[in-house]
Amino acid sequence: MEGKILIKGILLNDSKKDILIENGKIARVADKVEVAQEEQCKVIDGTGKAAIPGFVNMHTHSPMTLMRGYNEDAKLMDWLHSIWAVEARLDKEQIYWATKLACVEMIKTGTTCFNDMYWMVNTSVGAVKEMGLRSAHTQMILDSKDPSKADNLKKQMITALEKSAEWGDMNRLTVGIHAPYSVSDAMIKWGCDFARDHGLKVHIHMSETEQENLDSMAQNGCSPFRHLERLGVLGPNMIAAHSLWLSDEDMDIMAANGVTPVHNINSNLKLASGYRFLYNELRDRGVSVCLGTDGCGSSNNLDMREAMKTAALLQKAWRSDPTAMPLNELMAMATVNGARALGFDAGMIEEGRAADVVIIDIDNYAFTPNLNFLSNLIFSANSSCVESVICNGRLVMEHHEIAGEREILENVRRVYGRLYS
Repeated sequence: MEGKILIKGILLNDSKKDILIENGKIARVADKVEVAQEEQCKVIDGTGKAAIPGFVNMHTHSPMTLMRGYNEDAKLMDWLHSIWAVEARLDKEQIYWATKLACVEMIKTGTTCFNDMYWMVNTSVGAVKEMGLRSAHTQMILDSKDPSKADNLKKQMITALEKSAEWGDMNRLTVGIHAPYSVSDAMIKWGCDFARDHGLKVHIHMSETEQENLDSMAQNGCSPFRHLERLGVLGPNMIAAHSLWLSDEDMDIMAANGVTPVHNINSNLKLASGYRFLYNELRDRGVSVCLGTDGCGSSNNLDMREAMKTAALLQKAWRSDPTAMPLNELMAMATVNGARALGFDAGMIEEGRAADVVIIDIDNYAFTPNLNFLSNLIFSANSSCVESVICNGRLVMEHHEIAGEREILENVRRVYGRLYS
């Protein structure tokens, strides 16, 4: 956390406000906020700018920045197996710089919090802490249904829990279960029980493809969600990435158990997994839907604003309904819904909340005229409009500049080649 920050006269929810940030929190939002002259306070002029909550990217694999553009135009399972072969060669130095590169991209595009799923979790957390972002990180369970791997995976999870006590409040451990098709029932149950016993979230891939569901029907006699319900592992701590191929029964099960689905539209489109995400049906059942980008290996970028636009356009198109996915609901999917699912008091610019604030430059063509700010932000602008970013009361980007960005780019270019040599 840094000292006080006072943002003067910035557009917030269609009116000009002053925002005072202190001790990592939003201390005051008012028409006019004054601070004593003798107080140490950084003042930011909000003229020609707007404030939004930082985006919360609810499903990504941050070190996969190293795989951006690898094995393009491939089918999902072919792509996945080729990615696993590359990942087997990753070392800690590559993970460290790749995670830092992901943080640069997320900061530049307005993300202040993300839900990550990857390997070498302590290395990633160290990189994220240095970049000043809020995050959740999985200790991964992926046994390929081989029972001989169980003891080692359990030991790794217990060690990760012990290490996570040193991370601090901004970076949290989750239990990562790759997917029902790649993890044995015994380890799914063990991991979910471990999460419940220790108050952790579960981060899992669910119902991403039609074939996944067909295979589950053949092997288990039911869908992946019904199978997990039978195992007794569903609950409000589960964050289910993709959740794309759902029946009415699946959605009823998700609602009854408080499961949080994450829509990853760009990745699903690019890998041709599907596009008919059942947002309205989930919302109407009381399910809180979040938004993610997936990793750069499949979506190629970590731009949440772009994901918002694509998600909205696809909903409107396949439903033949221009009212589908309204702007305010879309904004909630990308901010407060995710923060709530992860247990962070962020995602809204309100007094007492965590000070995760993105400053948008609106003095440009994309916001002229500014008849509807959210419409301009999502449908007209691109993420170059993100001018400055505050996370936990600290300026992690000011006037488009991130400390150490050049060093990060140079080091990624230095280390990535070992993966492909």
